[in-house]
Amino acid sequence: MGVRIKTGDTVKIISGADKGKTGKVTKVLPQENKVLIEGIGNRERHMRPSMYRRAGKKEIQVPVDASKVALVIDAKTGATSRIGFVKDNDGKTVRVARQANNREVK
Repeated sequence: MGVRIKTGDTVKIISGADKGKTGKVTKVLPQENKVLIEGIGNRERHMRPSMYRRAGKKEIQVPVDASKVALVIDAKTGATSRIGFVKDNDGKTVRVARQANNREVK
């Protein structure tokens, strides 16, 4: 199954150097199982000179592995949850928050 996080979700980093930080997902890379989160993963890349550009530093954003993030289901408390999929009465597949007793996620 693919990445359960979608663009626009608010997520919390649960492991690594940025553990505890929260941010909004700007892009999902499902083939690599990674997500880009605004404000997290900003790094500087040192660029060598070429015929077309000068040497210097370039700002890049490094993606975070999707297994290191959890969906924030309550912004006030910062509570997180795993994500599952269930079929509703109409037969559509919807995302649900497991720690919120399978409440539907927007």
